[in-house]
Amino acid sequence: MTNPDLIIFDCDGVLVDSELLSCRCLSRVLAGYGIDLGLDQALDLFLGRSLSAVREHYEALGRSIPSRFAAELRAEIRAAFAASLCPVDGVSTVLEALEIPHCVASSSDVDRVSFSLGLTGLAPYFNHRLYTSQMVERGKPAPDLFLHAAESMGADPRRTLVIEDSVSGVAAGKAAGMTVWGFVGGSHYQSRDGKAMLCAAGADRVFGRMADFWRTDR
Repeated sequence: MTNPDLIIFDCDGVLVDSELLSCRCLSRVLAGYGIDLGLDQALDLFLGRSLSAVREHYEALGRSIPSRFAAELRAEIRAAFAASLCPVDGVSTVLEALEIPHCVASSSDVDRVSFSLGLTGLAPYFNHRLYTSQMVERGKPAPDLFLHAAESMGADPRRTLVIEDSVSGVAAGKAAGMTVWGFVGGSHYQSRDGKAMLCAAGADRVFGRMADFWRTDR
């Protein structure tokens, strides 16, 4: 798809290189509750998922997550992002040249997405066109968030392109009837075969550099 009516960007791992930072924070917070979660396991279980998915996972295993979990994790992530968060290399160049309507659809909450985009200088490319799992009943891998974003932007899902870095995000985009490009240029894929994972999830194309965003389709 070289001329979509809408492009939906995931935020974490696509616009900002945040996945390793946030998974390390998740591991630290859960360790405080006596729950051991390694970095690789965090990526396998929760990449692209919402906080609700984390809570539901452990409650299904009989592990209680304190009510303070969300606030503690939010504080950890804000501190880590303020110290180290960077935009994905080359993404500002893509956004600067983009004439197609575009928005963000993220499993993170609105405050975190706004904070991330503000820190990295990407906020002006999206303004208030931010859609998150807080706005729908079911988060990724359900299609609800992407369908909500497309409806809000007045776009046909069949004419919508999704850029995603997670298996759950790819699955959500495909379930919504959209074209999905998998992106594996984030630091969380340096030692993982992201291309195989996202292709297996149904991605229509997988690329590893924002410099190649349109290249194979021209």
